[in-house]
Amino acid sequence: MLKVKDVRKKFIRYTKSKKREEFYADDGISFEAKDGEIVGILGPNGAGKTTLLRMIAGILEPTEGTIEFDDLTIAKNELEIKKNIAFLSGNTKLYNSLTGYELLMMCCDIYDVPKDKRKKRIEEISKTLKMEEFLYNRIGNLSTGQTQKIGLARTLIHDPKYYVLDEVTSGLDIISSQIILDFIKSEKKRGKVILYSTHYMEEAENICDRVVMINKGKVIKIGEPDAIKKSTKTTNLRDAFFTLIGGAYNE
Repeated sequence: MLKVKDVRKKFIRYTKSKKREEFYADDGISFEAKDGEIVGILGPNGAGKTTLLRMIAGILEPTEGTIEFDDLTIAKNELEIKKNIAFLSGNTKLYNSLTGYELLMMCCDIYDVPKDKRKKRIEEISKTLKMEEFLYNRIGNLSTGQTQKIGLARTLIHDPKYYVLDEVTSGLDIISSQIILDFIKSEKKRGKVILYSTHYMEEAENICDRVVMINKGKVIKIGEPDAIKKSTKTTNLRDAFFTLIGGAYNE
């Protein structure tokens, strides 16, 4: 289980008059994600989603609050936890001069995947994500969807428990998106903890067990999609979000 407890992240910015000011990208965020559960992190650009996910993945350190993975914290168990995390964002950069297979073999080295299991592991992931036709092509020659599949495969090579996925279907065609969504659902059945950030509210309704709605760095609603729609008297999460913030022009 993942527990996020009253997490805050403070940054410094400068105004037009070059005045220095502090602000919180995330301000007092708390929620839990259970084993075998997909939790959506929803909100507009600038809401604090990516900052939150980077803190959970151990890339950024919270200014305040704690993040626990099965009662362990990154502060005290960094290597153990990071070995069990898969982090992927929609703009992850890969080595264009390598083939997909070469990149995955390199990741096997990084995560100490046993040498006698590497080839089989790559074959399994390649089959699941439908990558057989381009696995041995250079990444720089691949399409956006193909590159994103290689990026996802890279994060899976060590069979992690925790998935932190940030806008992974952004810009993909409908077939590539569905392959990735089907894979995420299959990992849920294996008991994985999955955080899934997306702009696509309809996608979240389809895949998420619960959603955490964030606006301006604060949680505005947590719950099952159907329960949120019922409480806001709406028929979809998009309308529910706008109802919660008082309309699109109040965002």
